[in-house]
Amino acid sequence: MFSIGLTGGIGSGKSTVADLFAARGVPLIDTDLIAHQITAPGGVAMPLIASEFGQDFIAANGSLDRAKMRALVFADDTAKTRLEAIVHPLIRAETERQRHAAPGTYHIVVVPLLVESGEWKARVSRVLVVDCPVETQIARVIRRNGFTRDQVLAIIAKQASREARIAAADDIIVNDEAATLDTLAEHVDTLHARYLALAAA
Repeated sequence: MFSIGLTGGIGSGKSTVADLFAARGVPLIDTDLIAHQITAPGGVAMPLIASEFGQDFIAANGSLDRAKMRALVFADDTAKTRLEAIVHPLIRAETERQRHAAPGTYHIVVVPLLVESGEWKARVSRVLVVDCPVETQIARVIRRNGFTRDQVLAIIAKQASREARIAAADDIIVNDEAATLDTLAEHVDTLHARYLALAAA
């Protein structure tokens, strides 16, 4: 089962690169999407979260109150550990289910915190990092999310450093300010051909 772990810091353009692979017929397994599904109304994580954190962290529609949980996790590292103890095993189980069901020669698992988790490098065949300068990350997230610079810096500080991601990478796509969709597509075409050959071998 040949698989690529795709990662990058916030604002690096992981989703854009993932979509380019998907357009070439590569199955995508998105751990962020799985996390949203299990914390949506009726999601398998919700009874456990309600039991651990209380109803204050459940939105009116029965989903996780993300803003309230984000604020707690940023303020309290033990809360982060408690939340991860609930959601990570559920995400892992669903990810494995989707990986075994994935068609095609290889698949891509999109894992924003691949480097931080410490376990994913051993679970995929190769690690692909989407890289850009920190200032580019900040500008993109401010534009996209309307966050303040300080809010973006706080998120970046909780993630692995750019250097740590590059050190963990087998392959890198540079998505800086000079990159265009066409140049990204060329990089993806090159890597797609390489991954097909590696998977076949």
